Amino acid sequence: MGTPEKIQCDFLIPVIRCWWHDLLMFTLHPLLAADTIEIATWGVSRVRLMKDANYPWLLLIPARAGLTGMHQLNAADATTVMSEISLASRALDMIYTPARINVAALGNVVPQLHIHVIARFEDDPAWPGPVWGTGLAQDYSDEKLQRTLASVKQALLDCAP
Repeated sequence: MGTPEKIQCDFLIPVIRCWWHDLLMFTLHPLLAADTIEIATWGVSRVRLMKDANYPWLLLIPARAGLTGMHQLNAADATTVMSEISLASRALDMIYTPARINVAALGNVVPQLHIHVIARFEDDPAWPGPVWGTGLAQDYSDEKLQRTLASVKQALLDCAP
């Protein structure tokens, strides 16, 4: 058996290589890029606003290459992503005081792992059903988009540990 330093080095080098590989090889799926606006880059996830003014709707996209499901995250990243989901949920709750916060990772249309965090209201266009397949996305006006981006960014900062 090697020394603790050797064991630690043997463990860390593959982890660092894997982390750098994932970071360098990560590319955002074109549909996610087209349908969302970047808000922040966190420890694991990219945080983006869905371009649909019908719902306050964030996407968290773990910046790791080749992931299609939550079960593929390593243990450390899975823990971080759960904390990021909680932070995004708290921020939307703080801004909008919704009836519910829906969290989902479906991947039926876009295979790249992405997590939807959506503030829902009893009077929203899809209530009580899912938001998918209900009506057309409503474009943000320039003014509303800027207000939304500013309030979400501030709430994310205010809710951060």
